[in-house]
Amino acid sequence: MQNILGIDIGGSHITLAQVNAEKREIITSTYVREHVNSFDDKETIFSAWVSAIEKAAHDLVKDDLLIGIAMPGPFDYENGISLMQQGKFIDIYQVNIKEELAKRLSVDQNQIHFVNDAAAFMEGEVFGGCVQDFKRVFGITLGTGLGTTFYNGDTATDEDLWDTAFKNSISEDYLATRWFVNRYEELTGEKISGTKDLLDKPKEIQDQIFNEYADSFSEFIIKYVAHYTPEVLVLGGNIAKAYPYFEERFVQNLNKNNINLEVKISAIFEDAAILGAASYASKKVTIN
Repeated sequence: MQNILGIDIGGSHITLAQVNAEKREIITSTYVREHVNSFDDKETIFSAWVSAIEKAAHDLVKDDLLIGIAMPGPFDYENGISLMQQGKFIDIYQVNIKEELAKRLSVDQNQIHFVNDAAAFMEGEVFGGCVQDFKRVFGITLGTGLGTTFYNGDTATDEDLWDTAFKNSISEDYLATRWFVNRYEELTGEKISGTKDLLDKPKEIQDQIFNEYADSFSEFIIKYVAHYTPEVLVLGGNIAKAYPYFEERFVQNLNKNNINLEVKISAIFEDAAILGAASYASKKVTIN
């Protein structure tokens, strides 16, 4: 059996684990999550990444190791080169991460494969999550940002709809966590950190905000997602955990527009990217 490591790299963390490809699941005893500050210098970032990888892969034979890494964009996924110029990971802009990791881990570059983090979420859901039996799936992660991905029965692609024109701004401004924070402050003058805090507030204010969100989310689906004709919509991210609070109005809005779309909520959430990165790496090896 192939020794596979699935890795999810974000702006503040690296989360990884060995993956059992036959059972389509994470080997939980190998799970590692480490804090990594994306604003640190190159050497600090790489040292943290390598340390975490070595912890998770400590008992694996390096010659037989396959590493799949989910990374945010912009990024040259085929060659493993970071193209992020603003905000996170500025110090590794245009650095060949595949080359650096291979050298530091003493593995061949061909053993390392990168995939977009949104696409990895979808690959993970199809591989070992809640949409294993579907051929056309649209995935959306609702959290600090807006991630969009489509699976066509073969591979998942990042659809990159976060900055599409929407209302008076872009889609992400109305569908990410910051919308809940800003809207609650507009209505009450008080601050919350996101949907989890909102659930502790009076039902009247909850209902108003979730109804407004349902209207925006359904409008986004109608405008940008319906033409993909997916069989199912899979939702991940922290806001998806609050889906029952805006589900009824969201579905009603879609039905009014003759869109009958099954909705599934991720059961594996962050682990989806780990599974997806591993699955993607396995596909790359099979293709090559």
